Amino acid sequence: METKLADWIKDTPQGQEAQAILRSCVHCGFCLATCPTYQLLGDELDGPRGRIYLIKQVLEGAEVTRTTQLHLDRCLTCRNCETTCPSGVQYGRLIDIGRDVVDQRVPRDGADRMKRRILLEVLPRPQLFGAAMKLGRMMRPLLPGALKSKVPAATRPLPWPTTRHQRKMLVLAGCVQPGMAPSINAATARVLDHFGIQLNEVARAGCCGALRYHLTEQEAGLDDMRRNIDAWWPDVQQGVEAIVMTASGCGAMVKEYGHLLRDDPRYAQKAKRISELTLDVCEVMTAELAQLDEKLAATWPDDLPKTIAFHSPCTLQHGQQIRGVTEKILSAAGFELQPVLDAHLCCGSAGTYSVLQPGLSEQLRNNKLENLEASRPQAIATANIGCLTHLQSGTATPVTHWIELLERRIAAVT
Repeated sequence: METKLADWIKDTPQGQEAQAILRSCVHCGFCLATCPTYQLLGDELDGPRGRIYLIKQVLEGAEVTRTTQLHLDRCLTCRNCETTCPSGVQYGRLIDIGRDVVDQRVPRDGADRMKRRILLEVLPRPQLFGAAMKLGRMMRPLLPGALKSKVPAATRPLPWPTTRHQRKMLVLAGCVQPGMAPSINAATARVLDHFGIQLNEVARAGCCGALRYHLTEQEAGLDDMRRNIDAWWPDVQQGVEAIVMTASGCGAMVKEYGHLLRDDPRYAQKAKRISELTLDVCEVMTAELAQLDEKLAATWPDDLPKTIAFHSPCTLQHGQQIRGVTEKILSAAGFELQPVLDAHLCCGSAGTYSVLQPGLSEQLRNNKLENLEASRPQAIATANIGCLTHLQSGTATPVTHWIELLERRIAAVT
């Protein structure tokens, strides 16, 4: 793709990166076949190729309109197109650049601006979000259906292991997961304890930065990243083995710290090291797979679902390019995984997308649930808190993080 970026952007880091990405696109349109919003809306401008053209026009100095902003807003940033693209176009980076530039030029209306401000102020702050979640649960019987579905019932986490091991890893608590499902990290700690690994949370580490960064408050998002690096660095210096992610959305972002902070003289090398140490929990478990006892497949507790459908989050299979790993672990533990049609497509959660684009999000969720439940599984497993709560809001079938199923499986035979 030929480009001629405007003078105000062409020599900036954003402009140089955008130009390289734009020039790698060969207009083939393969991306349209796997774009969820294009499949729903049938509009070229609601597919990756059309959005790439819109961003190109903006960066070349064309007028920026609310229509341009709308088409970029509708993108889930699922990055399915990156998996499909034969030319390796880094669309996820380009859409972040395009949204940032467009939002600087197109003011949002009052309601949209207010909704985004609430998300930016509440969600990245675990204590504030946790308090809001507690209040929401108290008021749940009185809440309207749409809001009630976003307030899951409280879960009581199992005790965190107290055994100390020579092998140590860190785990990110994140921003919304402690308030919505604190049981996930506790279950992860118990599973890794079984394999001789001590898992620790660092209190000062919080939101991974994805929320603010993707909502075009990029400098604030980078500050979240710097705070996490500062929080983890003493443990990194002491030789911590890995930084474990139990939310694939956070994992996809933390693995990009090295790229996003590459021009920061104080943090570039540290960010690179943090990204190198970051592993999704399924990557950690892959190394321990051989230790899964044979007796796991021999006995089965009555209260544990056996037939499950696994929803692979976009941030796992497209963002981190990890496919089939979790499924292999669950199968090794004796779970019977059911086939899922169109497993590559997004469920519609996509961070704050379910709040900002509720109509499209609900359509995508219902389509996903239809495919997940086609084989009548006893439970649905996933690897990201956003997907988990979004899917659960549309079904009576239990939806859980896969590591919690594995923890119950191991606990039943130990």
